Amino acid sequence: MIELSHICKSYVNGAEETKVLRDVSFKVENGEFVAIMGPSGSGKSTLMHIIGALDTPTTGTYTLDDRDISTCSEDELASIRKTRIGFVFQSFHLLSRSTVLRNVMLPLIYAGVTDGERERRARTCLESAGVPKNLHTHLSNQLSGGQMQRVAIARALVNDPTLILADEPTGNLDSKTGDHVLGTFQDLHAQGRTIVLITHEPYVAEHAERIIVVRDGQIVQDQKNPHPRKVSVATEESS
Repeated sequence: MIELSHICKSYVNGAEETKVLRDVSFKVENGEFVAIMGPSGSGKSTLMHIIGALDTPTTGTYTLDDRDISTCSEDELASIRKTRIGFVFQSFHLLSRSTVLRNVMLPLIYAGVTDGERERRARTCLESAGVPKNLHTHLSNQLSGGQMQRVAIARALVNDPTLILADEPTGNLDSKTGDHVLGTFQDLHAQGRTIVLITHEPYVAEHAERIIVVRDGQIVQDQKNPHPRKVSVATEESS
């Protein structure tokens, strides 16, 4: 589903060239839950931008669903981000004065989906993300951090993307609430979703079934995690 082949990324400032990624290659198959882990400055954020079609490599190829993303125009990249990739960020990026349901429906409004279908799909995704029905009509600024992140996950699901790309999704949460959010990702993985999670924390990465470690712009480790940390998650009202 995802294949990166000999990816290099450099930035040029005058006569100075900074190499951020160096010959990065790996595949992510459909239905995998992969964590990409590395310290600040390792190149993991740049790698996330390339996987998310937010940037293109200097050299090398990136294929998503048999399409070479590395040669796409800006308009083509925007279309790919809209239809094939669901983003979950450290900051939730919800509209504070809109309801939970409307926040999740918003991408479908821009996609021209009919009113009834928008609501049906949004409610289904909220259920998948563990957001209880009684919260659907709440304003997002009335929610806890964990609840807001689950709404953000539901919004990422609503266009039925090929890939869920989560960038430090527990970074603004306390440890208990972060565990519940990681459990939500595990539930989505169990439903067959493909998830790539970016983190600097080994504890967070250990919830994935495969861990890729990036350091100094290179992959230094890529291995299966035979015993991912498990989180027992029921839908809670308070997290």
